[in-house]
Amino acid sequence: MQFSPAAHVFLAIVLFASGAGAQLPAGTAAPEIDVRTLGGARFQLSALKGRPVVMTFWGTWCPPCREEFPELAELYRKHHAAAGLEIVAVNQRDQERRTSDVQHFVDEFSVPFTVVIDPRGRSRRSYRLIGLPTTVFVDTGGVIRRVVSGPLGREQLGLGLASIGITR
Repeated sequence: MQFSPAAHVFLAIVLFASGAGAQLPAGTAAPEIDVRTLGGARFQLSALKGRPVVMTFWGTWCPPCREEFPELAELYRKHHAAAGLEIVAVNQRDQERRTSDVQHFVDEFSVPFTVVIDPRGRSRRSYRLIGLPTTVFVDTGGVIRRVVSGPLGREQLGLGLASIGITR
């Protein structure tokens, strides 16, 4: 994926400080995320232990997020059944105007994977995010293997997938 200079500038403008220092490093246990899916069901990250997980922290207003979703959907379709890959899109609801904007985004991209709503940005703080999008690769043991802050290029995506045992 190539991102326009405007997308990079936009990302720089919307960076936000978590006040918690640097993002979580590889080798750290993935903090629990206990929220509701867009459909209202309870979601707990710990329930996915035993499966490789790609988490994307995103917002509907984020141009690089829009560019990444089609590729994430393709990855899910290719690797979910064959390798057990789970993809979880964690929306930072406190940065959205309406939940209906999130639903519209999900419908527009025919998102096949789990979309959860973090209404107060707790995951943003527990994962010490410094901007959106941020992609976190979690192995089958629930350990963070790679974190990519900002737009996810093909090389970074490939390295992240390899870190959790998925080959493109």
